[in-house]
Amino acid sequence: MRHLVILAVLAASLAVTACNTIAGAGRDVSSVGHAVTNTANDAKP
Repeated sequence: MRHLVILAVLAASLAVTACNTIAGAGRDVSSVGHAVTNTANDAKP
């Protein structure tokens, strides 16, 4: 469990440092949401 928490904190810190601004973080989250939506729509029969 401790390793999982350390890994999550490390991943979060890398994600935060990758975004220079809050607006950049919002664009990143938005692009992930669009990718998930597009993948879900492509998977529909």
